[in-house]
Amino acid sequence: MTSYRTLAHNRDFTVLWSAQTISELGSRVSSFAMPLVGYAMTGSTFWAATAEAAYLLGMVAMLLPGGVLADRCDRRRLMRLAHGGGALLYASLVAAGVLDVLTLPHLLVVALLTGVAAGLFVPAEGSAIRTVVPAEDLPTALSQQQARQHVASLVGGPLGGALVAATRWAPFLFDAVSYAVGWVLLGRIRTDLSARPRAGAGRALHDLAAGLRFTWSRPFFRVLLLWSPLVNLTVNALFFVALLRLVEAGFPAFQIGLVEATIGLCGILGALAAPWLIDRLATGTLTVAVAWSFVPLSVPLALWNHPAVMAAAASVGLFLNPAGNAGVGSYRMAITPPELVGRVQSAMQFTSMLSMPLAPALAGALLTGLGGPAAVLTLTALTAAVALIPTLSASVRSVPRPADWPRYETPAVAPAAA
Repeated sequence: MTSYRTLAHNRDFTVLWSAQTISELGSRVSSFAMPLVGYAMTGSTFWAATAEAAYLLGMVAMLLPGGVLADRCDRRRLMRLAHGGGALLYASLVAAGVLDVLTLPHLLVVALLTGVAAGLFVPAEGSAIRTVVPAEDLPTALSQQQARQHVASLVGGPLGGALVAATRWAPFLFDAVSYAVGWVLLGRIRTDLSARPRAGAGRALHDLAAGLRFTWSRPFFRVLLLWSPLVNLTVNALFFVALLRLVEAGFPAFQIGLVEATIGLCGILGALAAPWLIDRLATGTLTVAVAWSFVPLSVPLALWNHPAVMAAAASVGLFLNPAGNAGVGSYRMAITPPELVGRVQSAMQFTSMLSMPLAPALAGALLTGLGGPAAVLTLTALTAAVALIPTLSASVRSVPRPADWPRYETPAVAPAAA
């Protein structure tokens, strides 16, 4: 298993990772600021939450078309198009803020379109990583991606809050600059990221169907298609219930903010440990362990409603999450033909994210109908039931360590006849 230090010598991966790290930090800053700005303009929590919903809607709607494009077009151009579009969209918010003409519809349109840009970027990035990183280095590369996300989560909230305090449009300026920097860095990638010519490449719907057929043909992938959206629904609803209980109890905002920072820090530690864990544990065993990790840790949340308890439970639960995500993601990439990576990646992420907008609604309904402790225990039981899906699946449990993975090998091209 390659180390982070060794992977740092992969120039093109480092450029790609750096570009998206900067951009993701900007996105976390703006996503933290958007609800605050929306609430400041309207005084409505509903409209404040709508900005995040608009972003998710745009991203989910674009993921499947984005996967088709990633397997048909130059991935570098797609990624630069997404970053360039994001820079222009957030620059429009800055201009409106400076001129004091910023409106809620403008904010929501930008949220929706930047979600579309993210849905275009994500499959292209996955295909690009598969191109610039050897199969044996994928677990470390995807673990580094997980670390990037937790760093952005750790820093984005406090930085976003400080910038909003300065002026409403300052977070959007930061994000516009981060997108622009990412656009410049992506132009420095030297590897040819254009899609391979494919015999019989046809219409977009035909290509999309081919990716979905490949995904459904693998038992392991079929289990993930069922398990991922359900676990995202139950675990995110569990976090929302815990967070809303802290708000209802009147804990100060800075204490709740420290919960997020603690979770982000533990996520970074988990990402640093991820390559070691992936290398030493069978990927199937690791996946099952991740599925059960939140079940015992959520019980204390029903007994004690305190920021320290939520921080401890969520942090310990999330420690294994980077290794689980990186292990499954790198195994999926290793066994998928390179010309299908974009579509398979987008299909899995599309399915996984479908349930996420429902998590706040489920949390609110259970909290209102059952009360705090009962809502937590109900979601704990649902999470345990969902964990049985990978646990009872032989196709999941049988996935070995990376050294024993079956890997897709590109067929050799026959020499031309003389």
